[in-house]
Parts: sequence; C-alpha cells; structure tokens
Amino acid sequence: MAWFKRSKVNISSESQKKDMPDGMWTKCGGCGEIIHKKHLEQNLWTCAKCNYHFRIGSKEYFGILLDKGTFKEMDKGMRSVDPLKFNDSKPYAKRIDETIRKTGLHDAVRTGQGEMDGMPVVVACMDFSFIGGSMGSVVGEKVARAIDKARTTKRPLIVISSSGGARMMEGALSLMQLAKTSAKLAELSQAKVPYISVMTDPTTGGVTASFAMLGDVHVAEQQALIGFAGPRVIKQTIGKDLPAGFQRSEFLQEKGFIDLVVHRKELRPTLVRILAHLSS
Repeated sequence: MAWFKRSKVNISSESQKKDMPDGMWTKCGGCGEIIHKKHLEQNLWTCAKCNYHFRIGSKEYFGILLDKGTFKEMDKGMRSVDPLKFNDSKPYAKRIDETIRKTGLHDAVRTGQGEMDGMPVVVACMDFSFIGGSMGSVVGEKVARAIDKARTTKRPLIVISSSGGARMMEGALSLMQLAKTSAKLAELSQAKVPYISVMTDPTTGGVTASFAMLGDVHVAEQQALIGFAGPRVIKQTIGKDLPAGFQRSEFLQEKGFIDLVVHRKELRPTLVRILAHLSS
C-alpha cells in the first residue's frame, strides 16, 4: 500500500503541523509570506516584507492613534432597525443580530472623543467587518453627531473610512446619509473646525461620494482601494483595460485626489503634525 513508502521526514513534518496551535499564523495577502500573528500585531498589522496593509477595525485604529486611556465612546448602543422588512438570503433583522453577536459591534462605525499627543479630537472609525462597512441610517447618524460634537466643542474631527458603500438593505434611507453628512460637514467648515479624512482599504461607494472626500486634508494608507464604482465594474462598462494601480491611493495622489499616502506606522505622527499645524 502507498502509505508504507512515506518517509520518516514527511511523517515528522506532519506531526509538527498537527502540534502547531491553530490561529497563530496568517498569510500575507500581498507576497504570500507566512507571518506569526504576534509579530504582525507588533508591526501594526502590516507585512514587514512587502508593506501589505491588513484590514483592521476601530479597536485597533483607536489603539494606534489615540493616547492611551483617553477614548470616550459616544452613541455606543445605537443600532439599525429594519424599516423596509428587507429579505435576501436572510432577513435583514436577522443579519443585524448575527453580525452584532459575531463582531461585538452595534454597527459599522464607532465614534467618540479622545486625545492625540495631548490634543483633544473627535474621531469616527468604520469597521469593514460589520456588513462590509456599509453605510446605513445608523452610520450616517453617528457620523453626523460626531461632526456636531466637533463643531460645538471646536475640536478637530478625524474620520477613518473603510466601506463598501451605502447599505442596500435600507434603500433610499441609506442614500439620504450622503446628503446629511455632507450638509453637516459644510456647517463644520463654516465654523472653521478642521476635518481630516483618513481613507483605508477599501473606501468605496457612497462613503467616497460623501464624507470621505470632503476633508480639509485627505490622508490614505498605502495601496488602499479608493473610488466610487470598483475597477472591475468600470472595466466592464467601458470595455478597456485600466491603468496600472487604478484607484489605489498612490494613483489618486498622483491625480490630486489625495494629499498624503502614508504607511500605517507613520499614520499617528503624520496626523499629529497636521493637527499641530492646523491648530497653530
């Protein structure tokens, strides 16, 4: 039988694989490097070999950007309802309940107040793990309230975007959030309160068409996908090959849509310098 021919080296190798605890290693989406998760976290969830930026959530971004112990969350318990009684592969209400249990989040954005190098800020950060970071009524309302808080307290606003766009399960109600957040940002601008928009992978759809692209300063992580329609949809529509790196942050910086493209390790010091300049 074939298994008699297996070498001792192979058998030993398989035994080591079985002894290795699950969940300790992950594969880089850029170069394929196998990375220990502890080392990945120490490198701020970026690949030391190719600089690939793994997607992370609000908990990680708040930990990276804000002074320790200063974050105070706002509107934590706010969650979506199901006004349209939407049902695709499962009822929307059930999808919301399951996602809350899975992620520990109530919706796709967390907002609050904190400090960066001692400077007070209002911050909002989206979570792609919550239904693809889609923007529904709750996301729009929480971002709008964060903008109001920044305006009334005169604290700079930082929004970290990561989204697949408007949430289809809420139909026109989700599209209304584009206008609402844009109008609130106009009021913030009139009050002369700075707004820094940070775009991560991906920032697309209605979020790009509203608050993500309305900052006083636009900062993006390296190689982040940023755009309205995705590159595959555009290619299918126009029937032509797209330029290399199309809709990546470096491409958008070259075309004037992005002010700065930074490595995640440089994100906090870069934002601190911008805040210090805007506050002077």
